[in-house]
Amino acid sequence: MAAIFPNDWRWWRGRALPSPAGAAAAEEEDEPRASPRLPLLTTTLSSACCGPSAAPPAMVPSEENQLVPKEDMFWSCRQSIFAEMKKKFSQVESAAEEPRVLCIIQDTTNSKTVNERVTLNLPASTPLKRLFEDVASKVGYVNGTFDLVWGNGDNVTDTQTPIDQNSDKTILDAGFEPGKKNFLHLTDKDGEQPHIMPEESGTTDDSAQDRLIGPLPREGSVGCTNDYVSQSYSYSSVLSKSETGYVGLVNQAMTCYLNSLLQTLFMTPEFRNALYKWEFEESEEDPVTSIPYQLQRLFVLLQTSKKRAIETTDVTRSFGWDSSEAWQQHDVQELCRVMFDALEQKWKQTEQADLINQLYQGKLKDYVRCLECGYEGWRIDTYLDIPLVIRPYGSNQAFASVEEALHAFIQPEILDGPNQYFCERCKKKCDARKGLRFLHFPYLLTLQLKRFDFDYTTMHRIKLNDRMTFPEELDMSVFIDVEDEKSPQTESCTDSGAENEGSCHSDQMSNDFSNDDGVDEGICLESNSAAERISKAGSEKSSLLYELFSVMVHSGSAAGGHYYACIKSFSDDQWYSFNDQHVSKITQEDIKKTYGGSSGSRGYYSSAFASSTNAYMLIYRLKDPTRNAKFLEAHEYPEHIKQLVQKERELEEQEKRQREIERNTCKIKLFCMHPTKQIMMENKLEVHKDRTLKEAVEIAYKLMDLEEAVPLDCCRLVKYDEFHDYLERSYEGEEDTPMGLLLGGVKSTYMFDLLLETRRPDQVFQCYKPGEVMVKVHVVDLKTESVAPPISIRAYLNQTVSEFKQLISKATHLPAETMRVVLERCYNDLRLLNVSSKTLKAEGFFRSNKVFIESSESLDRHVAYTDSHLWKLLDRHANTIRLYVSLPEQSPGSQFRRAVYQKSSGDSGNLDEGCERVKGPVGNMKSVEAILEESTEKLKSLSLQQQQEGDNGDSSKSTEASDFENIESPLNEIDSSTSAENRELENQIQISDPENLQSEERSDSDVNNDRSTSSVDSDILSSSHSSDTLCNVDNAPLPLANGLDSHSITSSRRSKANQGKKETWDTAEEDSGTDSEYDESGKSRGEAQYMYFKSEPYAADEGSGEGQKWLMVHVDKRITLSAFKQHLEPFVGVPSSHFKVFRVYASNQEFESVRLNETLSSFSDDNKITIRLGRALKKGEYRVKVYQLLVNEPEPCKFLLDAVFAKGMTVRQSKEELLPQLREQCGLDLTIDRFRLRKKTWKNPGTVFLDYHIYEEDINISSNWEVFLEILDGVEKMKSMSQLAVLSRRWRPSEMKLDSFQEVVLESSSVEELKEKLSEISGIPLENIEFAKGRGTFPCDISILEIHQDLDWNPKVSTLNVWPLYICDDGAVIFYRDKTEELMELTDEQRNELMKKESSRLQKTGHRVTYSPRKEKALKIYLDGAPNKDLTQD
Repeated sequence: MAAIFPNDWRWWRGRALPSPAGAAAAEEEDEPRASPRLPLLTTTLSSACCGPSAAPPAMVPSEENQLVPKEDMFWSCRQSIFAEMKKKFSQVESAAEEPRVLCIIQDTTNSKTVNERVTLNLPASTPLKRLFEDVASKVGYVNGTFDLVWGNGDNVTDTQTPIDQNSDKTILDAGFEPGKKNFLHLTDKDGEQPHIMPEESGTTDDSAQDRLIGPLPREGSVGCTNDYVSQSYSYSSVLSKSETGYVGLVNQAMTCYLNSLLQTLFMTPEFRNALYKWEFEESEEDPVTSIPYQLQRLFVLLQTSKKRAIETTDVTRSFGWDSSEAWQQHDVQELCRVMFDALEQKWKQTEQADLINQLYQGKLKDYVRCLECGYEGWRIDTYLDIPLVIRPYGSNQAFASVEEALHAFIQPEILDGPNQYFCERCKKKCDARKGLRFLHFPYLLTLQLKRFDFDYTTMHRIKLNDRMTFPEELDMSVFIDVEDEKSPQTESCTDSGAENEGSCHSDQMSNDFSNDDGVDEGICLESNSAAERISKAGSEKSSLLYELFSVMVHSGSAAGGHYYACIKSFSDDQWYSFNDQHVSKITQEDIKKTYGGSSGSRGYYSSAFASSTNAYMLIYRLKDPTRNAKFLEAHEYPEHIKQLVQKERELEEQEKRQREIERNTCKIKLFCMHPTKQIMMENKLEVHKDRTLKEAVEIAYKLMDLEEAVPLDCCRLVKYDEFHDYLERSYEGEEDTPMGLLLGGVKSTYMFDLLLETRRPDQVFQCYKPGEVMVKVHVVDLKTESVAPPISIRAYLNQTVSEFKQLISKATHLPAETMRVVLERCYNDLRLLNVSSKTLKAEGFFRSNKVFIESSESLDRHVAYTDSHLWKLLDRHANTIRLYVSLPEQSPGSQFRRAVYQKSSGDSGNLDEGCERVKGPVGNMKSVEAILEESTEKLKSLSLQQQQEGDNGDSSKSTEASDFENIESPLNEIDSSTSAENRELENQIQISDPENLQSEERSDSDVNNDRSTSSVDSDILSSSHSSDTLCNVDNAPLPLANGLDSHSITSSRRSKANQGKKETWDTAEEDSGTDSEYDESGKSRGEAQYMYFKSEPYAADEGSGEGQKWLMVHVDKRITLSAFKQHLEPFVGVPSSHFKVFRVYASNQEFESVRLNETLSSFSDDNKITIRLGRALKKGEYRVKVYQLLVNEPEPCKFLLDAVFAKGMTVRQSKEELLPQLREQCGLDLTIDRFRLRKKTWKNPGTVFLDYHIYEEDINISSNWEVFLEILDGVEKMKSMSQLAVLSRRWRPSEMKLDSFQEVVLESSSVEELKEKLSEISGIPLENIEFAKGRGTFPCDISILEIHQDLDWNPKVSTLNVWPLYICDDGAVIFYRDKTEELMELTDEQRNELMKKESSRLQKTGHRVTYSPRKEKALKIYLDGAPNKDLTQD
C-alpha cells in the first residue's frame, strides 16, 4: 500500500489536518491485506473518493484560512473508501483463486465458419448471460439470435437441448467443468439464422490492426487482441467491408505480388479513369479472356462491393493462368512490365492505345563520347521504370538514399585500358566516357530498388536489406541535363547501356528525335528548334517535383516472401496498408519503417527467412495541378460503367441470396439399397431446412433414380448409422415436420446419416424406435455346413436372452427350445449365449450386432461348445478368406509335369476333384498321391543321375539334399527329390520352351534398373508384374463348397476393417533366412490343424493375358504359406519348391512371400496372388541383389542380377555360382580372380569380401541383401582384413579438373602411409601432398568451384580412424592435391559458364548442388487465354 499512499494513510496531511485519538487503531483495523494486484486499484480508489459520482466532502475554513474538510465528514469518507477497498480486494483475491472454465465454441450455422473456433477462458462464477454476450461479441452475431448446445455430451444428458440464455445460473452450476475443455455448438435459434451484427458494431477487429502495415500477426503473437483463433475471420468480418471503406483482395495462394500491383493501379486516378473510359465490345471478344474488361470488373467491385475482400480469379483467368499459377511466386516489377505489355496489345487501335506510354514511359540517352576528339555516339532508349542499385558491385557500403542511387545511375564510367572504345572519327581505340542521361521523365515515375542480387562468393541468390531512404517529395530536376540537347549530330551507337538491359525498352531512333511523335509523355521535349527545346526543358526543370503515393513492400528473403502495398489516397491524403484482404490506416512513420536496415520492424517473415521488410518498388506522381486528376464520381461514369456497376450489384445481391439459401440448407449423406440391383447407393441429400420430411422423401426418391424401380409411396427416410450399419429410428407421424427441426438444425456435418428405405407394395414398414438395437441373424445348417445370409431383427438391450430367442424364433420359424445363439462381438470372438436370464446389454450387445443361430436335434448340442461342430464351423467361417491366384503360363515342360500329376485321375481336364475339402495339406488327398506316385520314381532316377554327374563345388546342392531326408509322405518325397534336382528340371523347362525366355515378367530390380531378365529359372522374379497380367475381379457372390458362398464368408468382416489394415512386405527373417517347409520330424507343419482349402477355376477379365489361368481359392487364413503352396501343387504342375508366390499390392506391384512358416493372416478378402516358376528358397538361403560398381562412370551403381547365397557358403563359392549367370544374363565373361564382391550400403561401396570369408560367420547376411561386384584391372591387392582400401582422386586447381578414381590399398591406418601412396601414384613430392575426405554418398561429387576451399584439407591427424576423418572401412573417398599448385583465375564469364555446367552435371548425377533455388516458372500472360503463346517474346 505504501506504493499507492506514501506518508502513511493520511494523504490529507499536507492540509495540517489534526489526527483524532484512536486513528492509528482505526487504520490498523481497516487496513486491507496486501496483494500483488494493488496497482490495479489506483483507478478504483480515485473513483471511489474523487470520482464524478462521489460528492466532495464538506469543506470548512482552517486557522490558516485554508478550506479543509470537516473532521466528521472526512472520517466518514475515509471509512467508505476502506469499505470499497475491502470489497475490491476480496474480488481480486477471489478472482485469483477462482477456478477457470475453458469454453470452445464451434459455429455450426454455416459451412464456411464450421472450422472456426471461439475460445473463452472464463471464471467459474460467470453468469450464463455473460457467456452469451461474450460469444456474440466474438463471432459478430446479435445476442439473442442464436442458441448454444453442448458439443460433447459429457456434461449433460441431452445434447440437443439449448442452454438457457436467461438463466441466472453460473456456468459452473450449469454443468461446465473447470480445468477441462467444454465444447459448445452455436446453432440456429428456432430454425432462424443468427443475425449478423451491424457494420458499425462489428468492426472492432479492424481497429486493432489500424497500426499494422505488415502481414497480420499469427495467433499468440503481439497484436493478437482477442481469443478468436482466426484473426478477423468471423462470418461477419468476411462479409463486411473494412472501416477504411476500401476492399481487399483475396490471396489465391501466392498472388500477393499481383494484389499489391492491382491495388496500386486502382488507387491511381489517371489509370482508373482511363480504364473506365474504355468500352468492351462483347461481339468482338470473349469477356473471360479480355484482360481490360476483367480489370474493369475488378475495379468496379473494389469501388462498390460491400465485402471485406474480393477474389482475383477472373483476372488471372483472363491472363490464361490455371490454378497452378496461384502457387508460383513472381516479382512484382516483372508482373508490372508483362501486364503493361498485355494491355498495350489489347488496346491497339483504341483510344487507350498509348495510355501506358503517356503515364509511365520516360526517355534517356545512352551515349559514348570519345575523350580525344569529342565524337559522341548515342541512342535513345525508353523506360517504364528506373532500376536503382542498392549496393554497388564489389562494395560493402549501400547507397543511403534514392537520390544518391539516382546520381550513381547517371554517373558515367571511363572506358580505358583493355576496355577502350573504337572511335569512328579517330579510326582507333581511344579512352571514352560512357553513360546515361535522362531526357524526360514520365508522369508516373516508377523506381525499382534492386534488392535481389547474386553472391558469387557463396553462389547464392541473396536479398539486400540495407537501409535506403526515399523522400515523400522527390525533385527530379537535378537529374535532367538540358545541355544534352546540344549533342553533335552523329550516327547512333550500336552499344546500348548493358547495365540496364532488361529494364529499359531499347528503341533505335534517328539522331533528330525532334521528329518523334508528339504524344504527351508527361515531360516531353517536342519543340522543333533546339532553342525552343532548351527553353522548354528549362521551364520543366523547375516543375519536376514528384510526390510519393505507392510503396510496394517485400517481406522475406530471396527464396520467397510476401508483398503488400502502402498507398496514399489522393482523396484524403491518408496512407493505407493494402495487405491482401486486410486494409488498414497507417502513418508516415510506418512508411519510414520500410526503409530497411537493422532499425525498425523486421517484419512478419523475418524469423522464417532471416530477412527483413523493406520497400521494393516506389511510384511517384508529378505534382501538376493542371494534370493531376481526381477519381470519377458515380454520375461521371460512362454509360457502360454504370451498366456494369448495376450488373455487379445484382450479381452480388444474387450471391448474397444464394449464400443465405446455402446457410439454410441441410446437407447430409443419403444411402439406399436399390430394390432390384441390390447394391448400396450413396449420395448427398441437400434440402432446405423449412422443407418437410415428405418433400425431402420426394427429393431423395428422384436423387436415387428410383422412379422405375419402386413407387414413391413405398419409400421413406429413416435415421441411419452407416459405420455400424444401424437403423437408429424411423419418423412415423412426422411427415409434415421441417427437416431443420428433424435433423437438429443446419450443420456442416452430422453424426448420423439418412437411409431411403424401400418396401414391396404388399409389405408394411417396420417401426424403428430410438433405443432399439439391430441384430443380423445368420442361420447355420450343420448338415450342409452352410451359413445363410443375414436377416435383420430389432431388439432392446434390456431384453433377456430367453426373450431374444423367442424374437428370433418368430422371425426364422425355428424352435427356441433347441436354439443355440452365438454372438460375434468382435473378430474371432464367438460367445455362446447360454444364460437365459442375462440381458443383451450384459452380454455385450451394441447398436449393430451379428449372431449365428443353430436349432436342431443333433447331439452336437450336448458337446462342449469349443469342441462342437458348430464352433468349428463358425471358427472356419470367421477365418476363411477369398483369394484370386494367377497361375503361370503353361510351357511344354510344365504341361508334361502336369500330365504326370494328372495321369491317375482319369480326367485331366478336371483339376478340382483332387482337392475339394481337406483336413490338412496331405490329409484326404489320396487321388493326388496316386497322381504323383508314378512321377516320383522318375524324379528319383533323375536325382541319382544328377548326383553321379554332380559338381563338387556346388555346396548348396548337398545342403538341399540333406534338408529332405527321411520324408514319409509321398507328396513330400517328390518335393525332396525334385528340390535336389531343381537345376536339371529348370533346364528342361528352358529346352522345352525357348520362347518362354521372353515371356517372363520383370523383377523388382528390373524396375529400378531398366534391365529385363530372360531366364525362367532365375532365382528371383519379383515385383512390378505388368499391369495387363492382373484383372479387376468381379465381387459378385460366388457359390462355394458345402453351401458356403462368398457373401457369407466375407460378411463377418466389414470392408472398412480390411481397408484399414497396413500391408507389409513378406521378407525373410533377418538373421535366420527363410524357414523350411517342414519341421524336424519331416511332417508338414500344416498337418497339425484343421485347415480349409477350396478352389475353383475363375474367369478373369479381358486383358489379363492369353493362356493365363486363374483360381478362386477359399482358404483358412491360419494356414501356413508352406501348406498353402502344397495345396497349389496340382494346379501349378510342379512341386512347391519349384514355384514362388508373389503377393499383388496396389498399382499391381508384386513382392515375393518367402516366410514359409507364417500364416496368411496378413491377407484379406479378394487379395491377388501371382504364381511364378522358379526355385524357391530353402532354409539358410538368402536372395541377393548383385550390382556392378563402376567407380569412374557417371552412374557408378548398375544392377546386374539376382542370386542365391547360402549360409556356410564361402565368398569364392558364391563367385563360382555367379560366373555362369554373369555370362548368360549380363554378357560378362569373367574369371574368378578378375572380380571381387564387396559390401553395398545404399550407393556406397564398403568392405571388400575376401575369398575365404564365410557367409553368416564372417559376413552377416540378410534377406534381400545387396552386394557390389567390382571388376579388377589386375591382381587382387586385398589379402587381409587388416588392410584398408580407399578410393583416391586428384584435384588439379590450375586446370580446374578432377582426375579419375584410383584405388589405394593401405597396410595400416597411418596418414603418413596414405601420403606416401598418393605421392607414388601422382609424382607429387611427399611434403606437398594435401588430402581431404569426400562428403556425402559415393562418388562424393562436389562442384569444382567449391572443392578448393570447402573441403577440410590437410586435417591435423596422424591416423585415419579418428575425428574428423573416421575412415575405418574400405571404400572411403579421398581427394588430394599439390599444395604448391595455384588456383586458376577465372573471369566472371568463365565462372558463370563453369557454374552452369557444374550445376547441370551435379543435378544429372543426383548429387548435392550447393546452389539449388526453387525452380522458377517464367511469368507469362497469354493474350488468347490459352498457354500456347508467349507474350513476353512479342
